[in-house]
Amino acid sequence: MIRVEGLTKIFSQKTGKDLFAVNNLSFTAEKGEIVVLLGVNGAGKTTTMRMLSTILQPSAGFATIEGYDIAREPQSVRANLGFLSGDTGLYARLTARELITYFGLLYDVSKEKITQRLNVLVDILGMSEFLDRKIDLMSTGMKQKVSIARSIIHDPPVMIFDEPTVGLDIFTSRNIVDFIKRCRNEGKCVLFSTHIMREAERLADRIVMIHDGKLLVSGTWKEFREDTGLNDLDDIFVEYVNRKEPDE
Repeated sequence: MIRVEGLTKIFSQKTGKDLFAVNNLSFTAEKGEIVVLLGVNGAGKTTTMRMLSTILQPSAGFATIEGYDIAREPQSVRANLGFLSGDTGLYARLTARELITYFGLLYDVSKEKITQRLNVLVDILGMSEFLDRKIDLMSTGMKQKVSIARSIIHDPPVMIFDEPTVGLDIFTSRNIVDFIKRCRNEGKCVLFSTHIMREAERLADRIVMIHDGKLLVSGTWKEFREDTGLNDLDDIFVEYVNRKEPDE
């Protein structure tokens, strides 16, 4: 599971004024659950996920992945986490098979287990036609599937997806969404960020709305509708922003 308590990230600026990219954020995500981190661009979603993946150090607060502290136990966090961001790097001269195998070895997975796991992922993600194609000869959708496979070749219990469908065609997006649902059905803890309201509606067991780096509200789709009397998630999000701003 994921536990976040008072997580904060401050960036210093040349003007001398600190920028709170994430400000005292708290939420949880359980096993067998998809939690969607929802907010407009610049809300703090990616910064939050980079802290959870140990890429960035928090300025304050703490978080745990499967009970491991992101600041004090980063190696254990990475061993239990699959993290996919929009800028995941791929090595252009390698084939998909070579790259995924390489990352499996980095995670200390045996070659036999890598082969077994790769066969499963190729089937789930529909990668058989380009498994032995070099990365630089692939489409954007193909590369995204390879990025997912390389991020989860070690079969982690916690999955973090940072806007994984951005820029993809409808068929590839649908395939990735189906894969994320499958992860939830397998009992994995899934954290998924998006600024696309329809994706949140389709995927979320719970939604954590953030705005200007702060928690706006969290709950289920049903709870939001009952609280606001609205049925469209765009309208619901704006309603909560308007409720918050007079108090600031």
